[in-house]
Amino acid sequence: MPQVAIVVSGFPRQSETFAINELTALADRGMLAGIYATKAGDGRSIQPDSARLLPLVERLPGSDEERQGAALAARLASRHVTGIHAYFAHMPAAVAEHAAARLGVPFGFSTHAKDARKVNRQALAERARRAACVVACNHDVAHELCDAGAPVYLVPHGVSLTRFAASPPVPGHGFRLLAVGRLVEKKGFDVLLDAVAVMDPHVTLRIVGEGPERERLMAKIAALELSSRVTLTGEKTHAQLPDEYAAADVVVVPSVVDASGDRDGLPNVVLEAMACGRPVIASRVGAIDAAVHDGQTGVLVPPRCPAAIADAVRALSLDRDHRLALGYLARREAERQYDLNRCADRFVQVLEAVYA
Repeated sequence: MPQVAIVVSGFPRQSETFAINELTALADRGMLAGIYATKAGDGRSIQPDSARLLPLVERLPGSDEERQGAALAARLASRHVTGIHAYFAHMPAAVAEHAAARLGVPFGFSTHAKDARKVNRQALAERARRAACVVACNHDVAHELCDAGAPVYLVPHGVSLTRFAASPPVPGHGFRLLAVGRLVEKKGFDVLLDAVAVMDPHVTLRIVGEGPERERLMAKIAALELSSRVTLTGEKTHAQLPDEYAAADVVVVPSVVDASGDRDGLPNVVLEAMACGRPVIASRVGAIDAAVHDGQTGVLVPPRCPAAIADAVRALSLDRDHRLALGYLARREAERQYDLNRCADRFVQVLEAVYA
């Protein structure tokens, strides 16, 4: 049985549910040799699913990749480890490569979206080619690394179909929009506010999340006179999110490419909304179109186009049957392609073959 050591950035991190799911699957298969963090976790509330993994987590000393790689190699020297795998492409992958070279075992890494853009493009391509495997969760980053000649496996993270269960919208007033994500530029929430400003007054919006853009968004809400229609809820735990989806008629994912070139891959909110049977209005950015098929499981709009978002909301608000049909098909797509257990099993199968 392969024994794989995992290098992570901080652990646990509330936003990285997918990593917890995959690591739990590795542990269940008897393949998890330990979890080694390059820094502390984010200090937020610990997800229940991460509790069983915490005893396996060790913090690596130092702050540079060579020192941490050497420390990891020293800790693993007396153990039977057949490979070292990292989350993600930046610092954790560098630490994994240094340690693997010292131990004479293969290394690989999983890549998501922003992490791939934290590394110089040429350096990332070279690291990916040296890796035994690169696990990409979406086709946007997968294509880029495939073109570089890396051994890429496309494995989506998946979504819990039991935690995020389909249900009819909870009765309420008006037409209710929901957006979920960190309050950062690439989420496009400022564009969404511009869209809400030209919608009918009965349309309301809840934005779930926290981040550095909060003050700017609050100022924009005031300037657009949307205070009675838009709520910034702050951060919610993973356990609280299903109730947010249940109370929404439509989920909007207005992602953009930010000033630094960063963009979403396939955000968790897309799969969670689909699993809950909610139609998604989303920007055609990153790998969102891998799940949101225009006119089938949701509606795709150009990025940074408030008018297109407003038109899509208006159309869905006026056609309940179409709205419910999109939600139904979204749930079916989540069941077919993004079941959490099947996706986690596929991840384990890749690592089992690569690190045997």
